[in-house]
Order: sequence, then C-alpha cells, then structure tokens
Amino acid sequence: QVQLVESGGGSVQAGGSLRVSCTASEHTYSTNCMGWFRQAPGKEREVVAYSGDTLPTYYADSVNGRFNISRDNAKNTVYLQMNSLKPEDTAMYYCATCDRSIWGQGTQVTVSS
Repeated sequence: QVQLVESGGGSVQAGGSLRVSCTASEHTYSTNCMGWFRQAPGKEREVVAYSGDTLPTYYADSVNGRFNISRDNAKNTVYLQMNSLKPEDTAMYYCATCDRSIWGQGTQVTVSS
C-alpha cells in the first residue's frame, strides 16, 4: 500500500511563507497526479491545488497567485510553496492522489495576524 508522508507545516505570521512537502513511498499510476487539500476547523475539506502528468495545473481561486505546486518525480515528492499567507489559510493540509484514493496524515499550517 502506497503511503504519503507530509512535512513542513508550522506557524507563520501573515504575509510570510511556508513550503509543505509530500513524499510517496513508491510510484504508482495514481501518483501520476497529486494534489493538496486543506480543512479548517468547522469547515469542509477543500482542494487547494493539483498537478498531474496529463492535466493542467489547478489552483483554487483563494490561493491562485500566492501558492505554487510542483513535483519532483525522481523523488516521488510534491511540494506546495505558500506565499503571502493569510490567517484564513490556517488549516490542516493534506496531500492526496487526484483520485483521492490515497491520503497523507496531514500537516498543520497556522497563520497569525
């Protein structure tokens, strides 16, 4: 069973930057497309961004222009560079395959005002 392990979350002040990473234990067909999702307390999980071999890169409107998703296929790793962070970006961030069949355990991102 493929495992996804996130790292890099933390706390930052508004306007700051963080990068979260997600490494897959192995490459499979599903890991050809990877995405980042987030869930804030009391809210539904939402897609933040995704990147795939055969799909255009997608960003949610709320993060477009501030976040950047990238992949290092040699390392089976997907990154989410988050810039100009806002308090409303505070959430648990999860990586997952685009088909949502495999999920990481999540990493907390907290942005203070």
